Amino acid sequence: MNLSQLTIPVTIILVPQGAEYQAICRGIKQITGRPLPRILSIPIGAEPVTQYLETWLQTTTNLPQHSQPQVLLMGLCGSLSPNYSVGDIVVYNDCVAIQRNQDRPQALVQQCCSQLTNLVQQQLGNKANLVRGLSSDRIIWSSLEKRQLGQSYQADVVDMEGFATLSVLNPKGFAVAMVRVISDDSDYNIPDLTPAISADGSLKPFPLAMGMLKQPIAATRLIRGSLRGLKVLEELSIRLFSNRQASTTEV
Repeated sequence: MNLSQLTIPVTIILVPQGAEYQAICRGIKQITGRPLPRILSIPIGAEPVTQYLETWLQTTTNLPQHSQPQVLLMGLCGSLSPNYSVGDIVVYNDCVAIQRNQDRPQALVQQCCSQLTNLVQQQLGNKANLVRGLSSDRIIWSSLEKRQLGQSYQADVVDMEGFATLSVLNPKGFAVAMVRVISDDSDYNIPDLTPAISADGSLKPFPLAMGMLKQPIAATRLIRGSLRGLKVLEELSIRLFSNRQASTTEV
């Protein structure tokens, strides 16, 4: 069987709100002639996404009744390793979070669904790398801290929603896989935009703009990396859910 002609059996895509969500929607809208997954825009950060998913589980009525719900979390991430750079596609094997309320931080681990993860890997071939993700409660902006966290937790990339998503959906019997695109590498600092994230997981425009203006060189680098990552993310959605190959960026 030609793996390039397969599509993955995902019914729901979760993607952080804003530019990442818009990129996925642009890609999915280009696909015709087949049933398409539902795209849900999730907030940024562990607590907001936990609250969102718990509320969604209580209110949704269109989940499969006789089969395991299949969910794919997509979005951007930051690299914690010199092995991965801007534009690289990563598929999560598992995801860790830091337990900060102990004398010595310990890693808590959540596994992605191995079967669904394998299907995603097969669809992408050698274009994707299997990694361990680290979920943070804040933006990791320092290149030094990125390297330290990568070494301490044997993690390759960092996000803010992965561990929380698995923590909510795994116990409910969902099959969850994660695929992300790197938008900032581990060699350079990025602006510290944590103050721009509100308690409900949305971005505050004025603090976001001020954070960028305070560090213009780092901001320019982040913008370029994000634009590259978003383009790859859009093409990635086409590759995963369509029989045809990505149209412009070679995924």
